[in-house]
Amino acid sequence: MTIDGTTSVLVHLAYPAAHLKTPQLFNPRCEERGLNAVLVPWQVAPAHLAEMMDALRQAESVAGAIVTIPHKETSAALCDRLEGVAAILKVANVIKRHRDGSLVGRILDGEGFVGGLRRSGIDPAGSKVLIVGAGGVALAIAAALVEAGAARIEVCNRTRQRAEDMIERLSRLALERDIAPELGIADEPSAAGFDLVINATSLGMHAGDPLPVQTETIGPGMTVAEVIMAPAVTPLLEAAAERGATVVPGREMLLGQIDPFIDFLLGDAA
Repeated sequence: MTIDGTTSVLVHLAYPAAHLKTPQLFNPRCEERGLNAVLVPWQVAPAHLAEMMDALRQAESVAGAIVTIPHKETSAALCDRLEGVAAILKVANVIKRHRDGSLVGRILDGEGFVGGLRRSGIDPAGSKVLIVGAGGVALAIAAALVEAGAARIEVCNRTRQRAEDMIERLSRLALERDIAPELGIADEPSAAGFDLVINATSLGMHAGDPLPVQTETIGPGMTVAEVIMAPAVTPLLEAAAERGATVVPGREMLLGQIDPFIDFLLGDAA
């Protein structure tokens, strides 16, 4: 990769940023597609996100940003416009900077997650799904599962109000799309009765984290999926595999987003 004065710079916003895996996939793919662009990690604390977004508006070499934990909802509120499902959910994981400095956000996490399931041979249509977590990535995944035809989605989160807010936004999406999945809140992270169990929290990223799901409730015939990229096999996935479940690592969600990221952020150049 040759970086020069015409290189389009993209930033990956996170806090912390040490675990990020997207640049390692994004940059080689840009080279394969003949694009003069580079994605670099930016570790930005939540308290400084608004200032950083203002700086993006002024940086003419910057084409946009990819956004991850914990900035997906806050960054969406700081965009000038949201497109597609992001406009309904008020969450974004990719932001394009236009030449006039305006920032436009979309959410691609859900598309990538469902694509990862399908590449793993799992069709979520008709499934009963438990999602642990109620942040931006959980919301995006749930929205994609609504559109993919999941029969029931329950959300379990340590703060019940956030789970209730997530269900309310999903209900609005379902109404707009004229889809009618069952939506509810689970009081305990028990996998019993579900076909697909998703950890959409950061639990498992660090040694000593508690397990996000009651693993004794996991069994054969279930699918357990992660959003965490590192470690590649989390303690949850390891426990689920030992109990006979099919496991889908977080990398699958990312792989499904690389080309859509490039297409959106680099526009005509892609």
